[in-house]
Order: sequence, then structure tokens, then C-alpha cells
Amino acid sequence: MIVTRFAPSPTGFLHLGHAYAAFVAFDAARASNGRFLLRMEDIDTARCRPEYEAAIMDDLRWLGIEWEEPVRRQSEHFGDYAAALQRLDARGLLYPCFCTRKEIAEEIARAGIAPQASELSEALYPGTCRALPDPERARRIAAGTPYALRLDVTKAVGVLSRKLTFEERGRCTQGETGVQTVTPELIGDVVLARKELPASYHLAVVVDDALQGVTLVTRGEDLFPATFIQRLLQALLDLPTPVYAHHRLILDKDGRKFSKRDRAATVLSLRQAGASPDDIRAMVGL
Repeated sequence: MIVTRFAPSPTGFLHLGHAYAAFVAFDAARASNGRFLLRMEDIDTARCRPEYEAAIMDDLRWLGIEWEEPVRRQSEHFGDYAAALQRLDARGLLYPCFCTRKEIAEEIARAGIAPQASELSEALYPGTCRALPDPERARRIAAGTPYALRLDVTKAVGVLSRKLTFEERGRCTQGETGVQTVTPELIGDVVLARKELPASYHLAVVVDDALQGVTLVTRGEDLFPATFIQRLLQALLDLPTPVYAHHRLILDKDGRKFSKRDRAATVLSLRQAGASPDDIRAMVGL
């Protein structure tokens, strides 16, 4: 049975890009007589608000999208992410990173490193803190220096005895489809947790998909590179790997992705202007 999910962050109102992503996941489940889940990725409790969650659900119902209850909220499952972090730490695959974003940018500039990375990892981390001696790490932590926990990707790949792959059924603009070989080195040592955030997107989504039994992940093609890190985490945590189907993005008149600041493109504003659910489907090409 196919199990899909739509997992917005309640930091604003749904826009046309969100509507398209929700339709794709819902339609895939309905076409196969499968299950459709709604998940609130609200782990960033400083930015997520209950009024946005309520508005998201109201928009989805108006669009004709139904989901199973209960809705999983990441903010209610911090223990699941902590357990996953502990497993990775026990294998020696995490290290504390004391670098600020400014320091990372300056190091990249000095080294002449091309900041190749997905939108989810600001820039390819140059590994500044990876080789810090344990006594120095302990000294900085004892002094109260803020730090994040990064995954040592090189070490993580080294503990696995096989090449990792995943099945891609989407139609990305780059043409990826079929069995894909994972190259997490292209993404680098990603942050898996910070003091203010108990888990990153990468870790939380892997844990959530496994616990919810998701078998098909449909999402925008901009998240295709993120699959490399997430597939690696699945292998390290002995979690199942869903099939992926990355889809096209819905762009504004200037060819840019919609953001939550684009109030004219929100589902709510279009509803208020008299649009119907069928109109929204037509606007996103369905």
C-alpha cells in the first residue's frame, strides 16, 4: 500500500507551491487506494504558530484534501530525534561544531571553496571543527561556547560496506529518474541538531517518515540533493527507504519559487478573491 504525506511548516499561510505539493501527494495516495498523512514540521517552535497550523488545515479541507488522524507534530516527538542522535553519537559519527555562519563563510572565501550545497545546508562546510582534539572540544563546551552537532559524512560513509541507492520516480528538470546512487559528500557535514533546535530537517524527516510508514515521498525538485544525506541517515539508523518522486516547482511570474511572503499567491487570498478549488488546480497545472 502506498503511504504519502504532506509536511508543511506552520510559519505562514499556504501558497500555490504548497497547494501543488499537497495535491500531488494526495492524488498519488488516492489513485492507488493508499493512505495520505498530514505532518506539521513545527520543530522550530520560535517561528511556528498555532494560528498558521489552523489556517493550513482549513485551506487543505477547502481544497478537498482529507488526511488520517492524528496529525503528527514534530514538537511533540523530540524524544524520537534525541534517540536517533544518541545512536549516531554512540557510533562516533557526530562532532561538535563551534563555527558561526560568518566564520564558515569567511573560511570558504579564504580557501576558495565553491559553496556547492543544497538550500538546506547554506554552504558546503569546510570541516573546520572536524579535527579538533577531544580536550579542546571539552574545554569549549565547558566554557559554554555555543555549538551544533554535525554528521561526519566521510566517517559515516566509511562505516557502510555498500553503495547506497534510492529509487526516483519523479521528473526533475535535471532528468533524474530510476535508481540513483547516493553521493552525500556533495552535501558535506550537515548540522543534525543545535542548542535551540533539537533536530535538523534532515534528521527529523528521516525519523518521521520511518515511524509513520511513509512509502512514497513526493516533494519539490529543489529537495532532490537532500535525499543523499537522508538516504545515508536511513542506512546508519537501520530505517526503511521510501521511494522518492521529486516534482516540478510552481514559480511566480519572475520565475522564482513562491515564498510565504507572497501574500497574493496564498490559498487564503485566492479564496477571498473568489477562486474555487478547481481554479487552484488549474493554476498549478493539474
